[in-house]
Amino acid sequence: MLYTPIKFRNIELKNRWVMSPMCMYSCENGLANDFHFVHYGSRAQGGTGLIMVEATGVEPRGRITNHCMGIWNDEQVAELEKIVDFVHSRSESKIGIQLAHAGRKGSTWNNLQIPIEEGWETIAPSAIPYHPSERIPHVLTADEIKGLVLNFKEAARRAIKAGFDIIEIHGAHGYLIHQFLSPLSNIRTDEYGGSFENRIRFLLEIVDAVNEELNEDTALFVRISGTEYAENGWNIKDSVELAKVLKEHAVNLVDVSSGGNIHGAKIAVFDGYQVPFSSEVRNGAGVRTGAVGLITKVEQAEEILQKEEADLIFVAREILRNPYIAVQGSFEMKEDCFFPHQYTRAKIST
Repeated sequence: MLYTPIKFRNIELKNRWVMSPMCMYSCENGLANDFHFVHYGSRAQGGTGLIMVEATGVEPRGRITNHCMGIWNDEQVAELEKIVDFVHSRSESKIGIQLAHAGRKGSTWNNLQIPIEEGWETIAPSAIPYHPSERIPHVLTADEIKGLVLNFKEAARRAIKAGFDIIEIHGAHGYLIHQFLSPLSNIRTDEYGGSFENRIRFLLEIVDAVNEELNEDTALFVRISGTEYAENGWNIKDSVELAKVLKEHAVNLVDVSSGGNIHGAKIAVFDGYQVPFSSEVRNGAGVRTGAVGLITKVEQAEEILQKEEADLIFVAREILRNPYIAVQGSFEMKEDCFFPHQYTRAKIST
């Protein structure tokens, strides 16, 4: 199944390997550069079915650090378009982008909040910092929330202009959307807080706004944290219920990660440790899902698909170590996979 095509709207992926979005902290003023061109292009040359560009801020305050990628102006679009054009013209890979806002977890470096003179005032649904030592974030008004929804919509428009095949909305890892989802970080009493329906409202408004910019030639994914590993916090049952709603709002795949919203949460990490969350969301909500989390071997990835625990395999650290995991896996499984014709002499069949 790893090398079986799969279709989302009109977008067909040649295989189920996905390069997971991973911040590279290598931009100036949010601009992609030669490093990103080589970084993403090399994974496409390795046969990866889908390349996901890292968390990309929909406004300057949406970045995690001063060196994170952005898509709030046309200059940024032009640099991203170069990467997209290379992937489309020199491989069989599709390419997506993760639209993000860091919220209260922004204005940092090396996981520490930087002085406001070097960074910016962070924002959040409630006046609760990620860590007690950090500045109290600005509490968003309802009108400001509407403005952020528009930021995501405009970012989606720019992403389409750059030529991306898939847009992923980042609702995981304790960033702004996740902050709204969790009753531990969202204690609002207006229409964006309190009940489950109110806490998911911000995400659904973003999904609907982004979908207004899309047609059948651009698919829509949403990344969530299946659980945040905290008592009375966001949990897997919430994720299943959210996924059911996202399906009704024309989301094509739910990319299931975990954690990130509660400082000091205890997480047991082992090979494939997040796969059960993907499985529960997939089978509980009847949606396509992506599995991520220490998936390092071809056999492991194939087993996840065979057991119907996910539809796509998102690979992070392993694809940093080995940009050619997809094509090398095809050698092992005796399957077809894109391999640059320039490298044909290195292709093996045994």
